[in-house]
Amino acid sequence: MKLINFPLLVCCFSLFSWALLAQESREIVVDNPDVIVDLRTNKGVAMLKTEWRYSDAKIVDDTFGAPGPSKNDPLYLYPTGKPMPTWNIEPKAGGKDYDDTAWEKLGATTLEERRCPGRLCFNWYRLKITIPNDIDGFDPTGSTVFFEIVIDDYSEIWINGELNKTFGQSGNGIVKGFNARNRVILTDDAKPGETFQLAVFGINGPLADIPDNYIWIRSATVDFHKEYKVNKDWKGLGELVVSQPELADVIDLDEKIEKVAEGFQFTEGPVWHPGGYLLFSDPNANVIYRYSPKTKNVEVYITKSGYTGTDIGKIHQPGSNGLTLDQNGRLFVAQHGNRRIIKHERKGPITVIADNHRGKRLNSPNDLVLKSDGTLYFTDPPYGLEKAYDDPKKETPYQGVYRVKNGKVELLSDKIGGPNGIAFSPDEKYLYVSNWDIRDIMNSKTLYRFPVKADGSLGEIELFYEMDQTNGAEALDGMKIDLKGNIYVSAPGGIWIISPKGKLLGKIIGPERPANLAWGDDGKTLYLAAHSSLYKIRTKIGGKMPGFKN
Repeated sequence: MKLINFPLLVCCFSLFSWALLAQESREIVVDNPDVIVDLRTNKGVAMLKTEWRYSDAKIVDDTFGAPGPSKNDPLYLYPTGKPMPTWNIEPKAGGKDYDDTAWEKLGATTLEERRCPGRLCFNWYRLKITIPNDIDGFDPTGSTVFFEIVIDDYSEIWINGELNKTFGQSGNGIVKGFNARNRVILTDDAKPGETFQLAVFGINGPLADIPDNYIWIRSATVDFHKEYKVNKDWKGLGELVVSQPELADVIDLDEKIEKVAEGFQFTEGPVWHPGGYLLFSDPNANVIYRYSPKTKNVEVYITKSGYTGTDIGKIHQPGSNGLTLDQNGRLFVAQHGNRRIIKHERKGPITVIADNHRGKRLNSPNDLVLKSDGTLYFTDPPYGLEKAYDDPKKETPYQGVYRVKNGKVELLSDKIGGPNGIAFSPDEKYLYVSNWDIRDIMNSKTLYRFPVKADGSLGEIELFYEMDQTNGAEALDGMKIDLKGNIYVSAPGGIWIISPKGKLLGKIIGPERPANLAWGDDGKTLYLAAHSSLYKIRTKIGGKMPGFKN
């Protein structure tokens, strides 16, 4: 038996972390496009059968309501209060069917001419492009196509009447930065004859230091990638270890892992968002990231995701850990440093879901799952506290499995030394909880199961699967379950796939051991949050995705 010293474990993690730099955002450029069409040339606009249309935009008087409640929400977040004067922008020309036929036509070679009245001013450029059959011998069919523009000074890009926007976004349609390129993906499967209506809103800036200048276009291109390349060293990674032939029913035995992003301190708690991207935590860096499989880019989605206390420098993992979504798209976050679970409302404010049990503060909620009736279940080990089990701020004598029902926090079990990952069987008759107890790792590599009673409370704890026979100081972390009840659990060496009858089917072994995982894309891709990198692997069955009507 080998006891693991927590400070030593923290030290090892810290040394590993210092070797890496947390990224704010990363726009990955792996290779050049196969073809570029320059929309500042007559040849370019002719190729895409388009023309530039132009209009100044102006500030106009408007009226808005002071913040007030809505019919269904008492919070003062809605313009239902006293009317008050404000301002607006005209025209609003982002719509797909906006009539710009009366606007000025611009020659493609005149885009560098200074436009708008200068100083505080705004304008619109519109154009409708058509994917051609041929571009100087290049067949664009099936290509990934980007529109890219650099406006002096800022731009926003609408595609077919839509302005893509979400938390933490920089570029991809929203303002990217001062004279920075703004790049949007039009399609990843181009079809000749397909059209895209583009509307670009130009802004003179900086707004707090209005320049003695005008708006103009530095560059405007459409880029075609026959194959949108990724780093070739990121493909074909890892191996599958077959323990039972039934593994072939779960995953293609020739399947390989693909790395999709890297450069993090410690990735955790992924969840796939209905908006088509993956959210995941870096509890060491205290942020939630967003990864877009379309653009291949990573951005900070929420900063200070788990803690803002002055003693943050003493805490190894102060940030957020587990994430999940409800049917209304609201994000639930397990916060280590703040020792609570919160919900991000769609209008912005947060609601504290759980921060204590019978007046005693939680340890540091780790992972969480929503039952189909909306009840939240979560685990609460002490790994977000400075001294973990020995921390003087620890208020509960146990590490609980809890639920929050009708606003009340209930302790469901205090039998597990280090409750960590948590997931329901597809029929919600069982709740699985993994164990990682750093006080006795070699004898706590255990996966537990609880029968779920009709009222949502739990029956007697069952030892579902034990891995104490493995060497090394790794126990069990996050998990997910597919639609047929197979459990994919982060365990010694990689992901162990265990049948609902408790038979080990096989393992997914990658370059780094995942801490947690999530179903994404169409539900059959398994994303792996693994220490410094994010990976994915294709499966055959797939699982339920939070926030979707599965």
